[in-house]
Amino acid sequence: MKGKLYLIPCSLGGTPSADLGPRVADTIASLSHFIVENERSARRFIKALLPSYPIADATLYLIDKHNVQANIKTFLDPCESGISVGLLSEAGCPAIADPGEEVVELAHQKNIIVVPLVGPSSILLTLMGSGLNGENFAFSGYLPIDKSARVKKIKELEQKALKENQTQLFMDTPFRNNQLLEDVLLNCSPALRVCIGTDLTLDSERINTRTVAEWKKNTPDLHKRLVMFGMGR
Repeated sequence: MKGKLYLIPCSLGGTPSADLGPRVADTIASLSHFIVENERSARRFIKALLPSYPIADATLYLIDKHNVQANIKTFLDPCESGISVGLLSEAGCPAIADPGEEVVELAHQKNIIVVPLVGPSSILLTLMGSGLNGENFAFSGYLPIDKSARVKKIKELEQKALKENQTQLFMDTPFRNNQLLEDVLLNCSPALRVCIGTDLTLDSERINTRTVAEWKKNTPDLHKRLVMFGMGR
């Protein structure tokens, strides 16, 4: 029988937390092969979760974000020999705003069983706590770096939110959070509701939904914070 591909979530804060159920630890303990984005942080996470795990004996395959398709071709070879492999996220859930969907696609092509494990998702946690429409929503990932392109995209998302009553979720790298929020507040309708989910699952977690007009009166400093944004009617 072929081995399986396990999709292993990681705590959003980087260090193991109660958000990861016992099945995550049990699965990692049963594996010796992992596909990871960063070898050093993956080893640190596994060792923190399972101090007795023989991490020096583990085989780690590193995803090259710039050449994923060519990079992953042999990553699932152990599965063909009956050895299961874990796809380990850096934060949150693998393949959701996180490298790995190409690995999952390859597993399906090879008829390898894919087993996703339950873990924290900043997308769903923000949506759950936002008070915005949870029946019709979309996640747009990272918005453009170029300011003019970013503003154009923000306006497009606002139109979808208002016309289709579709909650729009998006994000940026922590050091561009303030610029992104500024562009939203300067270019969107005062009545548009904007949700900011900050430091989800951490002690400093906050999920707040205010109108654009209200955020302008009290704009938070989001620099280098872990943030998920949402907007809707």
